Amino acid sequence: MIKASILTISDTRNLTSDQTGQTIANYLTKNETAVIQQRLVVKDDILEIQHAFTALALADNDLLITNGGTGIAQRDVTFTALKPLLQDTIPGFGELFRQLSYADVGTHAIASRAEAGFTVRNQLCFILPGSTKANSLALEQIILPELTHLLRERHK
Repeated sequence: MIKASILTISDTRNLTSDQTGQTIANYLTKNETAVIQQRLVVKDDILEIQHAFTALALADNDLLITNGGTGIAQRDVTFTALKPLLQDTIPGFGELFRQLSYADVGTHAIASRAEAGFTVRNQLCFILPGSTKANSLALEQIILPELTHLLRERHK
């Protein structure tokens, strides 16, 4: 069974109000992926994000999914915080995600810095926007259909 952790980055949400993190957990558990740690919520702060992400990356899991802070506003620092923590990236994920998002949000899709890659421990990571709808789109149309394949290829 695939083991996953979820990190929400938000200045306004907590575990109780984090609908997006709960949605991700629901999708994963319905698709035979165990969410192994309680979801974490941190503020839009580079050091807090890196600390929480590193703590989750040290856990025994295969998959890390973050949500929130991937836009271009000054307070959106998730991409800046996490990009250096990815050993390898999967450029096609962000490209496809923005293409699919375009159908929903039009040209606003260019402002998304959604990303995917692998940590130094070969954990698959998806850095997603905070929108529940955007996360559902990513999970349904990209992540869940490719999850097993991506992990299998990386661990050959």
